[in-house]
Amino acid sequence: MARPIWSGAISFGLVSIPCKVVSAIGSEHAVKFHQMHRTDQGRVRYRKVCELDGQELAQDEIVRGYTAPDGRVAVIRDQELEDLPLPTAHTVEVSGFIPVQDVALVRWGKPYYLTPDKSGVKPYVLMREALRRSGKAAVAKVAMRGREQLVLVRVHEDVLVMQQIHWPDEVNSPTRIAPSDRVTVTDAELDAADALIDALGPVDLDAMEDEYQRAVDQLVTARLEGEQPPEGEPEREAAPAMDLMAALRASVADATRQREEGTAPKGAGGKKSTATKTAKTTTEASPKKTTATKSTAAKKTATSRGGGRRAS
Repeated sequence: MARPIWSGAISFGLVSIPCKVVSAIGSEHAVKFHQMHRTDQGRVRYRKVCELDGQELAQDEIVRGYTAPDGRVAVIRDQELEDLPLPTAHTVEVSGFIPVQDVALVRWGKPYYLTPDKSGVKPYVLMREALRRSGKAAVAKVAMRGREQLVLVRVHEDVLVMQQIHWPDEVNSPTRIAPSDRVTVTDAELDAADALIDALGPVDLDAMEDEYQRAVDQLVTARLEGEQPPEGEPEREAAPAMDLMAALRASVADATRQREEGTAPKGAGGKKSTATKTAKTTTEASPKKTTATKSTAAKKTATSRGGGRRAS
């Protein structure tokens, strides 16, 4: 099991559940590169040096400090931070409960598993089953990794997950980047976008593969073995300008062809006959105007799949 990064208890009304927090995410896809000297491959190191006297410092010589606008400096010891009078320092303090779907996805952060101590198994299971039956998540706060975090405690399979969520003022408003509300699309264009969605079909997330990681692994292996790296696919030329409906129809045709030939991206699944039939119906739809709300979603879908490009 992963090493615990926090120990304390969930405060659930008058119920206390002793538990530990472990990361829910293992090693992420990446090859760890080092910076090296080009001529002799010597490792490039980063050293912590005092800017006043040029002395290289050991970790036990370094403290936290805050510099005020007027130049005054406040030095803070780690123990002082640990001793702050916060009820959430060693407790996941539950404030209430809400449906999980009420939390916008843009606010979701890193997940952690909550694992109970031996004395906390019974109340842990009780809370898990109560949340499962209610379909809700507990909203709580916890002080961890140098700051107080807002979290959801929710059920995932047979464990409780502590899902970090961003504070309201941490999320940027999308108002200034949203497309103009004066843009409209036709029913025919929306029908074509629906046909493209149907043609591309569903995706099995568990079957998706990291092609970039595989390519990097092949490149590194070739270098280690003194072989020529595999050649990549030639860069695609920019697609010629075409109107939205033409791009959608071409995309539907391309996606349908890939399904029939069995060349669809890994993890993708879907329908054949329905997509083809819907695409044909699309060409006969009447160009009736729709609202701006629909236009944003349709235009994004059409643009990202446009030009007959293969989905990836």
